[in-house]
Amino acid sequence: MLRDQRGPGKGRRFLDQLELLSLTANLGDSRSIASHPASTTHAKLSEAERLKVGITPGLIRISCGLEHPDDIIEDILQALENSK
Repeated sequence: MLRDQRGPGKGRRFLDQLELLSLTANLGDSRSIASHPASTTHAKLSEAERLKVGITPGLIRISCGLEHPDDIIEDILQALENSK
């Protein structure tokens, strides 16, 4: 998981830069995916409840699929670089 204590803005920019990983709330896939739990899987919780379980506003969850590991890493690194 990638954590950004500064809020969802940096996380959103990161998600927007991903090329290989899909943005989805569905975690049951053979493809690598990224999700923003605060606005998807944990959206019904209050901010205080989310923080209590470690879901910060900028948290991004990455679930690695069956793609080549080097391709997954490359996509994450380029997204981090391009979302600065």
